[in-house]
Amino acid sequence: MTTIRDIAKHAQVSVTAVSYALNNTGTLSAETRQRILQVAEELNYHPNAFARHLKKRQTHTLGVFISSFGGQFYEDILEGIHQTLLQTEYEMLVCPQARALRKILTQRQVDGAIVFDSTVESDLLLKLVAPDFPIVVMDRYFENDSLLPLLLDNRGGTQEAFYHLYDQGFRHIAFVAGVLHNFDNTERQETFLAEAARNGLDVPVYQGDFVESSGYQIATQLLHEGTLPEAVFCANDQMAIGFIKAVQEHALRVPDDVAVVGFDDILTARIMRPTLSTIGAPRFEWGAQAAAQLVAYLEHAAPFAPQRLPTHLIVRESSVRIPPPSPQPS
Repeated sequence: MTTIRDIAKHAQVSVTAVSYALNNTGTLSAETRQRILQVAEELNYHPNAFARHLKKRQTHTLGVFISSFGGQFYEDILEGIHQTLLQTEYEMLVCPQARALRKILTQRQVDGAIVFDSTVESDLLLKLVAPDFPIVVMDRYFENDSLLPLLLDNRGGTQEAFYHLYDQGFRHIAFVAGVLHNFDNTERQETFLAEAARNGLDVPVYQGDFVESSGYQIATQLLHEGTLPEAVFCANDQMAIGFIKAVQEHALRVPDDVAVVGFDDILTARIMRPTLSTIGAPRFEWGAQAAAQLVAYLEHAAPFAPQRLPTHLIVRESSVRIPPPSPQPS
């Protein structure tokens, strides 16, 4: 394997001069720099990335710690990160398990991190974050110059969902919650219950876990108990889809027997029957923004700009009851 000593020998310069030329540093003349680069190309020289990392303490790799590879929700976020990094010199190391995070981050195998995994302890992130080791979090809030909270507008979207149902006359409304202590679920639940209380409604909460089967099980339980509400707001689309499946298996109709609204606007929500009313979230842009801000911080020391990405109500078939036709005069 060709080394910089081989290049120095063939170009008849010092090893230091070769290092200056390859790293575009130093005070070499343009002619000398060009001659060295040409020799390096002729000898098919490829720098050892690990050795460069040891010297510069820079890997040009970003760690992405996400709770799951699977599912339409996470796929869009990862694609946003990936497409943004393709326009830079950075690559991403994706890890779906929190147990690897401590080793990767403490050994500085990456230059910065994007974290979307509620199992990662906040105390650990606060210990690791530093001006030369920035972290973007997409599932919790911090105040730290080197730690960027990039979050969804959960409150705005949830308020739209509540009043979409309330304004149609629904009063017996239930909330299907996601994982306990999850940041997004907490904000959605607190907001929905607050709006209900503001309008004199007592909304029961049924505990799910963001997966389709939990929505299915909750609906099945309510049907067996005979306590099916008029309308349901689920903290994500997957639980809403499971809820609807259970209702349909019991020969009931959505939205005629129960109206359903989800959150996320995954692809299935648009093609199922009935199509699912939901809160849209710009997942691709969310991931792209996380990567762009992290790279800008690392490359240009650009200050982080915490923000809430907008959400919006998408009304489809699952939540709009068609009023019965007015009786015709005889």
